[in-house]
Amino acid sequence: MCNCNEMTKKFEQLDEIIAKHKEERGALIPILHEAQEVFGYLPYEVQERIADGLGISMAKVYGVVTFYSQFSLKKKGKYKINVCMGTACYVKGANDIMGKFLERLSIEVGECTADGKFSLDSCRCIGACGLAPVVTINDEVYGRLTPEQVEEILDEYERM
Repeated sequence: MCNCNEMTKKFEQLDEIIAKHKEERGALIPILHEAQEVFGYLPYEVQERIADGLGISMAKVYGVVTFYSQFSLKKKGKYKINVCMGTACYVKGANDIMGKFLERLSIEVGECTADGKFSLDSCRCIGACGLAPVVTINDEVYGRLTPEQVEEILDEYERM
């Protein structure tokens, strides 16, 4: 169900963000970052508001959003799980780690659980190869993981 009052406040925040950056050279990317912090992702309506506010085409906004991997078109969970599938992590069992997350959360890569608590993604490399296999959950890094530890970690987040 839509909480219209909450959405109105978020769009007011977005208008303030646009106004704050509008005259800056290269304003689009900082605005997109801040907008994603407010909304959790960048749906069509948010991109349209940004395009209108900056006087640029929707195609330009969409092009930037889809080019950079840190921007999301889909709603993310409260806890954003990212499994590194880079070479070192893959060789050390990242596929098994991913399989355990898929099994336990009953979602596919790129999806969010029905309760909005978890979203699951993969990436090529997070630069912590010495800790392979590596998973990040929001800003927390988990290294040298085993599939059994996935269960423990998810149990911990479930209790939060």
